[in-house]
Amino acid sequence: MPDRKMIVIGITGTLGAGKGTIVDYLVREKKFAHYSVRSFLIEQIEAAGKEVNRDTMTQTANALRAANSPSYVTDQLYLKALEHGAPCIIESIRTPGEIQSLRDKGPFFLWAVDAAPELRYERIQSRKSETDAVSFETFLNNEAREMNSTDPNKQNLKACIEQADEVFTNNGDLTALYEQIEKALQKINL
Repeated sequence: MPDRKMIVIGITGTLGAGKGTIVDYLVREKKFAHYSVRSFLIEQIEAAGKEVNRDTMTQTANALRAANSPSYVTDQLYLKALEHGAPCIIESIRTPGEIQSLRDKGPFFLWAVDAAPELRYERIQSRKSETDAVSFETFLNNEAREMNSTDPNKQNLKACIEQADEVFTNNGDLTALYEQIEKALQKINL
């Protein structure tokens, strides 16, 4: 059984699929600490005096990776997690380099989540975050832009999802998603 103290679960997946819902469940029900790529990037964007939107988030993440390493953002979050010393979840894994770096650090499990595009769009519209005020066409274009890249410093959701230890389908209700989470936790003895 892995050392519960050092376990890291990374979350990847398509836009609006339910990454945050999985995080909320693990924090609430399993007392995981939460480290968010999104929050980290928003801090960087606001410090630079820029508007927070999906474009500035993507540009900022790509620039940080290009200037440092493909895993720079999640490495920074991992350092914060080490200070806390408890099981944690790092939300919004976007590059294979982030996955490799986290796997190299110790017990790490990558979970991915997906759902039908129309349902995901409906979800992002209802959460009303600063990056979600877009048309359905823009939503699909944003996701397509982040789906594939040969540049190790840029988002490659497809490759991340392919490397996941667990892939959840979130087209149903919360109970169905929670059941998938519990089954995945059992596999890693948590």
